[in-house]
Amino acid sequence: MNDKTLWYIADPMCSWCWGFSPVIEAILQEYRDRLKIELVLGGLRPGTKAPMAAAQREEILHHWHDVQHMTGQPFQFEGAMPAGFIYDTEPASRSVVSVGALNPQATFPFFKTVQYAFYAGQQNVTQPEVLAQLADSVGVDAQRFLRMFESEEAKKKTLDHFQKARDWGVRGFPSLITQGAAGYNLLASGCRPLEEMRAHIDEWLRG
Repeated sequence: MNDKTLWYIADPMCSWCWGFSPVIEAILQEYRDRLKIELVLGGLRPGTKAPMAAAQREEILHHWHDVQHMTGQPFQFEGAMPAGFIYDTEPASRSVVSVGALNPQATFPFFKTVQYAFYAGQQNVTQPEVLAQLADSVGVDAQRFLRMFESEEAKKKTLDHFQKARDWGVRGFPSLITQGAAGYNLLASGCRPLEEMRAHIDEWLRG
């Protein structure tokens, strides 16, 4: 493994990140022995307080249909984001940070677990008790998870993730940032096919 790092900037409640899930999973499998791959939680809608309006729900569902059409990823549309749902992505992001603090190897599997639960399982991943069950499903004790999740440490680390994405100028998810001798550079932004991503990564690794 060389000293290069590939940073994946995403949000567990970002539909295009869910669409990109098979691609990042393939990248993890193919390149994990050749470079470090790290996850940064970008913060799609952190701190949202108001329930979702009907018009906003329809707009988001339209994006979900686009993602499914383009990627084939599973979605459960009927009954998604019911009346009163508050689309705050901070808890889901903090849950990934918390699991990563307790078991770094579970970070990416748990991220995908939260995505699947939200988009295909129609679970409310803004709720701590739901997130604790999901953490338990990847081998992280639910009570340990909840203690970490509610800690000031996890809250600060999550804000640090959001700030890092802003410092890098990331405006959309998913995005990939390369880190090497030349510093940090945007490799790709948006949901791209694996063949395109593989070509970009291979070119970067040869550089």
